[in-house]
Amino acid sequence: MSIDQAQRIFLMAMGIGLVPIALTYGAVPGKSLPWLYGISDPDLATRHVFRAVMGLYLGMICFWLAGVLWPSLRTAALWTVFVFVTGIALGRVLSLILDGWPGPLLLLYLPAEIVLAVAALLLIVLARGRKSEAPT
Repeated sequence: MSIDQAQRIFLMAMGIGLVPIALTYGAVPGKSLPWLYGISDPDLATRHVFRAVMGLYLGMICFWLAGVLWPSLRTAALWTVFVFVTGIALGRVLSLILDGWPGPLLLLYLPAEIVLAVAALLLIVLARGRKSEAPT
């Protein structure tokens, strides 16, 4: 498998894989937040924040899928995956330090985010290496 194919598969998997997570944040927060995160009866402000997070996820997903289709966007799309999952992982680590251990679902997200950050960075570095080896 070429680096280009691996990048496209990774971005496609990120795009498709995060749609359900995005929707759990904001599609029906009154039902999903109590069930998934123990946030009972979310008020208007809480629903608003979670719907905004859903919008952020869906916007990033659209960009990642654009990176699948257009090679000129692929490296930028991979960088945004790296920044996105690294930022979320660092926020989780900070919360672990300041707030303690969350429920098991949220704790499972952290290793996944670390693996995804490493994979995105690896795909960026390998593609740069391949470009530097190309004949001029």
